[in-house]
Amino acid sequence: MSDLLKSIDARTKLAGTNKLEILMFSLGKDTRTNREETFGINVFKVREVMRIPAITRAPEMPSSVEGMVSLRGALVPVIDLAKHVGIATDCKPEIMIVTEYNGHTQGFLVKAVDNILRLDWSSMRVPPAMLVAEMGGLVTAITELQDQRLVMMIDVEKVLSETTNFDSDDLIIKSVQPLGKDRTVFFADDSSVARHQIARTLDAMQVKHISAINGRQAWVELLKMADYADATHTPLKNMVQVILTDVEMPEMDGYMLTRKIKADKRFTGIPVLMHSSLSSSSNQQLGKTVGVDEYVPKFEPQKLAQILTKLLG
Repeated sequence: MSDLLKSIDARTKLAGTNKLEILMFSLGKDTRTNREETFGINVFKVREVMRIPAITRAPEMPSSVEGMVSLRGALVPVIDLAKHVGIATDCKPEIMIVTEYNGHTQGFLVKAVDNILRLDWSSMRVPPAMLVAEMGGLVTAITELQDQRLVMMIDVEKVLSETTNFDSDDLIIKSVQPLGKDRTVFFADDSSVARHQIARTLDAMQVKHISAINGRQAWVELLKMADYADATHTPLKNMVQVILTDVEMPEMDGYMLTRKIKADKRFTGIPVLMHSSLSSSSNQQLGKTVGVDEYVPKFEPQKLAQILTKLLG
């Protein structure tokens, strides 16, 4: 366990274009299918891995929230991922993965952790619709290992959304004012929760929007727009005024997407806003090296609206 902690601590300092490292883990054998699936989470979101400490039960919480633990003086909610994902298993969780993203810290109970896998985002695929439906939209990407095991990336932002009230409607609408100008934003995000919240924020601003579910799809659509602008002799910046991108996306991440946008002169004058739960200074600095114009943490609609107002003004 200590070697794994050291590995995570070292690897979270790494950042590369279109690269990611995922911590693989299992939730136990599903008694309905007799299979034990492998899941993954981006190492950048992992703070530590530990044996499960004493959990204080709390009333009136979602069924998958086991309670709270005290970590360095802070109370952290603990979520049983097998219960939340809907896996029927007789195995009791043995490990807690402490995650930190979007300004929130939470513990995920899992059966066991495997190892850390380093790969390109291009090898992460959009999951089939059947799998998305079966998992309740909790899987955002999938990849196949050499031993033919499938690793499913969990949408931790959706887990956070479903176990807390961090994205309540009041929070979304409060302080968000209409822009009062005819503007269009193109945004890319693989999380359905994030896309929904971005759309609600833009709707509150009365800003038009076009969306994509990953960087590759976004780039294909943006190229179509650029080709149409060329064919009609219309400045591309008259069609879209801001491009908003997540960092973590299957097939092409936000860094690679930004690099491609900035390398194409047709997108000159269209700012790129990076919108990510990976809001550490190292990630922001990496964004700047590929040409990102602004950076805003996810699930802070007031900040998002403020920066968009500035960029769209």
